[in-house]
Amino acid sequence: VYKDVVTLKKEEYNSKNRKTDKILTSKTLGIPIMLLFLGVIFWITIVGANYPSEWLSQFFGWLQEKIVYLFDFMGAPEGLKSVLIDGVYKTLTWIVAVMLPPMLIFFPIFTLLEDLGFLPRIAFNLDKFFRKAGSSGKQALTMCMGFGCNSAGVTGCRIIDSPREKLISILTNAFVPCNGRFPFLITVASIFIGGMVTGGSSSFIATIAVLLVVLLGIFMTLLISKILSKTILKGTSSSFVLELPPYRKPQIGQVIVRSIFDRTLFVLGRAVAVAAPAGLVIWLFANVNIGNISILTHIANFFDPFAKLMGLDGYILTAFVLGIPANEIVLPIILMCYLGSGTLVDIENTRTIGQILVENGWTLLTAINVMIFTLLHFPCTTTLLTIKKETGSWKWMALGFLLPTICGIVICLITTGVWNMAIRI
Repeated sequence: VYKDVVTLKKEEYNSKNRKTDKILTSKTLGIPIMLLFLGVIFWITIVGANYPSEWLSQFFGWLQEKIVYLFDFMGAPEGLKSVLIDGVYKTLTWIVAVMLPPMLIFFPIFTLLEDLGFLPRIAFNLDKFFRKAGSSGKQALTMCMGFGCNSAGVTGCRIIDSPREKLISILTNAFVPCNGRFPFLITVASIFIGGMVTGGSSSFIATIAVLLVVLLGIFMTLLISKILSKTILKGTSSSFVLELPPYRKPQIGQVIVRSIFDRTLFVLGRAVAVAAPAGLVIWLFANVNIGNISILTHIANFFDPFAKLMGLDGYILTAFVLGIPANEIVLPIILMCYLGSGTLVDIENTRTIGQILVENGWTLLTAINVMIFTLLHFPCTTTLLTIKKETGSWKWMALGFLLPTICGIVICLITTGVWNMAIRI
């Protein structure tokens, strides 16, 4: 039948394209190759972003000294200087230093694969799974964009024609970790998972742990998509013709412009807009006392009983709540709480971070639950605002907040319960 009805135009789809597609879209090799590509992109992003992040941190540190000199010259009050520099400035520059380099690497690579023609092959490989979940194979593309930034992934859902499937994609995009969550995941995995073994295999074990978290996120995306398609967003999967365009030579100039201006600066601009007021709030909570105890400690004590049920502690849960402007500041807030500092703490040495966490009661169970909750908790403010803009409804934004959070809480409760039962046995 294929020979009778299919005609191939050599200039559009040659034998080299066919041979490549037989490999990239095969049932055996298609998904493993996709995961390999994804792993390589993550590795390039994470490793490549370390150096510019460090340079930006050093630059912002140098600039901070100049601003302090300026404030001293102007005779600014200590309180005002502290709130503006230790609160607003440090939070703002931390988010820029951590967010900007990974986005400048990930988005161009992602756009490059898009121009090359590889992304439609990913959608083809995952279409079967998403159709079984009541959604569309195009959701695979928006999910991949979520690895760079969930806000960009939500915006990318515009490519989905069906309003029902578009909503499912928007509501589940935060189930995959964005680049703001990866540094925290890698740090915790390196200290507590990779630290269980010695030698060169420790980094490999830590990498496997992070990959398992990513696979959990993909599984939860499919599961929640299925639940939504059977409940509040009932309907059948729309039929859509997935075109496999010929492989093309990417237009580097357009790739750079689209990735930087349409994605990177758009996302960073929204993050910066919420970072400044968030820095002010964090500083106030850490430095204003009620009854000789900071507001931050009061909040942590309030959360502590419930956090213990999740295998966490009150400070960890408080850090996630205060980290809603950007996931990048969750770990600095945790360290700030443990060290009793009034400002965000920037410690780059993994061993030092590990010592601080262990001294404050972290165990392997704590690390596992922190990694789970890092994956499954409410999206950042930028993503929530994007959901509101794309759906035009506060209701869907609230559901986008609740879905991953409830899943994270439930899984952490189960993990802690099973762990405690295993210890008793």
